[in-house]
Amino acid sequence: MKRTIDLLLSVCAGMVLLVPILLVALAVRITSNGPALYWSDRVGRNNQIFKMPKFRSMRINTPAVATHLLTRPEQYLTPIGGFLRKSSLDELPQLWSIIRGDMSIVGPRPALFNQSDLIALRTQAGVHLLVPGLTGWAQVNGRDELPIPQKVALDLEYKHRQSVWFDLKIVVLTALKVLRRDGVSH
Repeated sequence: MKRTIDLLLSVCAGMVLLVPILLVALAVRITSNGPALYWSDRVGRNNQIFKMPKFRSMRINTPAVATHLLTRPEQYLTPIGGFLRKSSLDELPQLWSIIRGDMSIVGPRPALFNQSDLIALRTQAGVHLLVPGLTGWAQVNGRDELPIPQKVALDLEYKHRQSVWFDLKIVVLTALKVLRRDGVSH
């Protein structure tokens, strides 16, 4: 049932958001060198690596690490990168990953391939068995500001509580967080 809901909602969202998606892609291309999309190696269900698209908010020479690990991350932002991140518009291409089945609308956010500490803790807790999500319980409870053990504890709580209604609650809370721009790293 979750997969059916993911597929229906992501296809509908893709159709409704087609014009904004094209406008953002054009804006990225006009304001910086390189492609509109950045394909990031992410860890999916059962620790399988998949390619996750995002609108490129960082320059093409940015190291492939979590933003908080960069010294002065603002130096890597494209001219519209800060806006894309604050508005979460950079996440829109992930609808493709949901349609493909690599991601779900709600689940633990997919780790970068090189976040071995996060991957190890999720594997130990059994969270790696879940399909990663566009948003998740950890995102609405701190997003980028959470220490890794707390993030994994929230991911594990999601694993035990997951249901259509809990997913709906997370989607609503995510929308509120995005509108308020809470917990977004620059």
